[in-house]
Amino acid sequence: MSAIPTADAYGAIAGFADATGCFLPLVCTLNAARVLVAAAALLGLDLDRMAELALAAPPGAGGLTLLPYLEGERTPNRLEATGLLHGITGKNATRENLARAAVEGMLCGLADGLDAIIAAGVPVRRVLLIGGGARSETVRQIAPTVFGVPVYVSPPGEYVADGAARQAAWLLSGGAEPPAWTLGVTRRYEANPLPHVRERYAAVRGD
Repeated sequence: MSAIPTADAYGAIAGFADATGCFLPLVCTLNAARVLVAAAALLGLDLDRMAELALAAPPGAGGLTLLPYLEGERTPNRLEATGLLHGITGKNATRENLARAAVEGMLCGLADGLDAIIAAGVPVRRVLLIGGGARSETVRQIAPTVFGVPVYVSPPGEYVADGAARQAAWLLSGGAEPPAWTLGVTRRYEANPLPHVRERYAAVRGD
């Protein structure tokens, strides 16, 4: 959410506004939690076990990088792209590294969208993680190392629908301010940024 609108000549950012006068610069990516599902299937594991393996691998997955364009990609705009597993050797070809590369690759893809928002002049002080992937403790712990800012996780919920209902209730009530809305208990995750993970990902992705 931003107090100022964004302008993006490249079309990566879609600009939305809400009834409170704030703006929501939206960047769409096509590959998130489904990347974890695909990696778990490849390893023959359930998601919980794959997540455990990912935390058992070192940051950077021993040099293994997954470019997770399993469904093409929207940011960057490569709708016909496919995924790529890069840097595999006899030494780093372990189940743990593959699991870690899947989590880091998914988060790096989301971080590309975050970069587009920052480039448009929107300051980013934290990331609020929601959706299916946010339920993974492994994703929560690794996310701040990729995003480089604190990550907050709220209880699962239908937040888009809740926000729309809040604005509708405000309109019906005719009040000066929208109804109060709390997200419940929010957990904060912090970790030292690991820029080499994103740097290697960017090198594999190319321009």
